[in-house]
Amino acid sequence: MSDDLLRSSSSLGIASPHALAYEALDDAVARFGERSAIDFLGRRWSYRDVGTLVERVAAGLQALGVGKGDRVGLCLPNTPFGVVAHHAVLKAGAVVVNFNPLYVARELEHQIRDSGTTVMFVIDLAEVHARASAACAAAGVRHIVLCRLADVLPRGKAALYRLLKRRAQAKAPPPGEGVPHVDFAALAATAEPLRPVEIGMHDIAVLQYTGGTTGTPKGAMLTHANLVSNAEQCVRFDPTRRHGVERVFGVLPLFHVFAMTVVMNYAVRIAAEMVLLPRYDLAATLKALLRTKPTVFPAVPTIYGAIAALAQLKRRDLSFVRLCISGGAPLPREIGALFREVTGAQLVEGYGLTEASPVVSCNPANGPVKYGSIGLPLADTVIEIRDPDTRELVGRGERGELVIRGPQVMLGYWQKPEETAAALDAHGLRTGDIGTVDEDGYIFVVDRIKDLILSSGYNVYPRVIEDALHRHPDVREAVAIGVPDRYRGQSAKAFVVLRQGSSLTSGDLDRFLLDQLSKIERPKAIVIRDALPKTAIGKVSRKELVAEEERNRASQDAGRGVAA
Repeated sequence: MSDDLLRSSSSLGIASPHALAYEALDDAVARFGERSAIDFLGRRWSYRDVGTLVERVAAGLQALGVGKGDRVGLCLPNTPFGVVAHHAVLKAGAVVVNFNPLYVARELEHQIRDSGTTVMFVIDLAEVHARASAACAAAGVRHIVLCRLADVLPRGKAALYRLLKRRAQAKAPPPGEGVPHVDFAALAATAEPLRPVEIGMHDIAVLQYTGGTTGTPKGAMLTHANLVSNAEQCVRFDPTRRHGVERVFGVLPLFHVFAMTVVMNYAVRIAAEMVLLPRYDLAATLKALLRTKPTVFPAVPTIYGAIAALAQLKRRDLSFVRLCISGGAPLPREIGALFREVTGAQLVEGYGLTEASPVVSCNPANGPVKYGSIGLPLADTVIEIRDPDTRELVGRGERGELVIRGPQVMLGYWQKPEETAAALDAHGLRTGDIGTVDEDGYIFVVDRIKDLILSSGYNVYPRVIEDALHRHPDVREAVAIGVPDRYRGQSAKAFVVLRQGSSLTSGDLDRFLLDQLSKIERPKAIVIRDALPKTAIGKVSRKELVAEEERNRASQDAGRGVAA
């Protein structure tokens, strides 16, 4: 296979009008200042509004002592706070660290310590704030910026929220107790001027945490050039986009790298309106879709599947959506076909990974779509298929590891040179995914080297689940695998061996994990066994458990008369 077989046919060469990740917003303010930038539950902010807030919050961060290269955390659901804070951190010369608000305190604390986060933006939802503030206190965060949800809700909803949801709203601790808090509104009202900061396009813009191939959380160092390039690549991928006209639906969380790029960065780059939902709920999502009529709708297969199933019962015309982009997990053919049939919307599948900012390939927005394929490389992206052991290029149609080169590929992992060297070799970024390429250059992912579980578009790592189970004193052995799940694509299933004499039940373990793992990580099933299969050297054989599950499913299907 020649080196250029999987090279994109178009050339970009980072030929973007912007060198720094916040400059696209400056351009949108200058060219489309009165255009709506954000629709949040019916309340709108123009690009000029957002740009002004970004300037003030950036100055406020500098007044708090944030300087070039400092790490600032965002522990926020989808709200205008997230968009403003992201750009303000970058404009102040600092580095964004995205945090999942669903993480338990222990997970938040690890990421804070590893990244060296000094300031954290936290939503004032009591449950999220309690975990985040505990983690911040334990890890030595200097300031928490409290983002009050009522401040960004439409007027009527804000009044009801303040009145009826008082217990759900977190309060700042008294002076001298815990981590010092400052209100987002106060930060944006600082009298200090914004001081210019000299920032290079190859400076780190975002630390995006991922388990990579091991499950141990690592911060992928994404530079301004990485983010600008990937946003520009997404723009070039969509040749029919209209600047200042499009409306991008944002139900995917912006703390996830997929949404950060394909919802926020893409939208800002073309001055589109972002329709932000704070969380995914099927009924609310469908209602927002019909109210706002977005033209671009990125999501994960789980969401498309749920919408398709509901639309099949209650016929809904979603043909106003010009382009749906599926990512985060493989798109089952059945879900894709049903969604297109019942909604009338175009749906294409793409592929990416955190270490590539994240988008690498996609089926063409206005060209031939091959179902089951992750499509063609984006502009200036080279995808090679190499033997995972010899590192040699394989022949057309043969299986090998996907290896990526392009301007969107990360610098490496934060303070982890050995892991960086393992991920980035002389040929490019090793994905850990096994794929093939057909005669037209379309890529198909057929297997995984890593034990990653893709659940509703999120990376779930068996080791994280196993470590949590092992924290229970009655657990002697534990292993987790991914099993098919019609709703999530995959879910985790755990197998446990207890210490002698224990009367622990699966239900007991499930309750134990409530404050050990986030909801998406908790196993759908926990099976207690007398022993687990082992390899020749005595390690638990995950492969054998996977094979056992496959045999059981095949037997059940045969019993129901389901064709293989």
